[in-house]
Amino acid sequence: MKNYWTKTKIDKLSSLWAKGTPAREIAEKLGNVSRNAVIGKANRLGLSKKLKEKESANSKNLNVNGLIASMKGCKWPIGHPGDEDFYFCGKEVIPGKPYCGEHCLVAYRRKDSSQKIKKFFKLSTD
Repeated sequence: MKNYWTKTKIDKLSSLWAKGTPAREIAEKLGNVSRNAVIGKANRLGLSKKLKEKESANSKNLNVNGLIASMKGCKWPIGHPGDEDFYFCGKEVIPGKPYCGEHCLVAYRRKDSSQKIKKFFKLSTD
């Protein structure tokens, strides 16, 4: 069986794909190939738009995760991620924990520790 994908056809596919030409039109211009074959070859060549979007999203996540891991101070999030006023607490952490004392009480509480939390925050015990 002869291989359909010659160097010239791969080059034409790559250039049309880079211009944003739909796979259906690329298939028509190449001739004797289906839209799915064009999409499959583009994926194998690493031309997929979805693949590039995933890679850019993963690199953003890695940058944020790297930032949090290298961050000194309490890593308790304040606000909603994505909002302009979002930040991390930043207070001095308890050794071996990612949070300050106040946020460790919230993050690592036991069922019976509600009285301790109320006492720590000087809340009334109703």
